[in-house]
Amino acid sequence: MTQSTGIGPEDRKIITLARSARARNGVPEGAAVRDETGRTYVAGTVALASLNLSALQTAVAMAVASGAKSLEAAAVVTEAEAASDADRAAVRDLGGPATPVFVAGPDGELRATVSAG
Repeated sequence: MTQSTGIGPEDRKIITLARSARARNGVPEGAAVRDETGRTYVAGTVALASLNLSALQTAVAMAVASGAKSLEAAAVVTEAEAASDADRAAVRDLGGPATPVFVAGPDGELRATVSAG
């Protein structure tokens, strides 16, 4: 992964975790979020007949289910060029509109940083 300017080591860490989840599980997307205590939650895409969640929605759901009160940052590794509106909404629901969402390609290269808002 290229060292991206403007983001710190904790943000690079969640990109790396998201990339690892994508590769390990062979899913279209991997994601990671960091809560207000510094805990991270890592997930991949969920595609079942009865349930479809993006990797970022799954990571946010895992954080909520584990008692997180807010998010500091989120990352998604995807072929897409941008985080979807639904992904940004999930991050915004827990983290607020200013929470950064890092979008990286499968190679881990940071493509964009957007706010959840």
